[in-house]
Amino acid sequence: MKMKEFQYTIKDACGIHARPAGLLVKVVKGFASTATLEKAGKTCDMRKLMALMGMGIKQGDTITVKVEGDDEAEAAAAIEKFLTENV
Repeated sequence: MKMKEFQYTIKDACGIHARPAGLLVKVVKGFASTATLEKAGKTCDMRKLMALMGMGIKQGDTITVKVEGDDEAEAAAAIEKFLTENV
């Protein structure tokens, strides 16, 4: 099983604040795979709302998303689609 990984640069002026963070957690929890977000050497579990918000992700930041598990391809695609449409 090969891990899926992609980078995304935040476009929303507010970054990943409470509302999109909450919705993103729901997207991630819909899959069996483990998803982690990395920014500037810090990582967090994308299933944990407070950890995600604690990353302080702002407009212009580039994040790396890593997805690993049985449905990683579908999970990575869904996360990337969410980011593109919302942040």
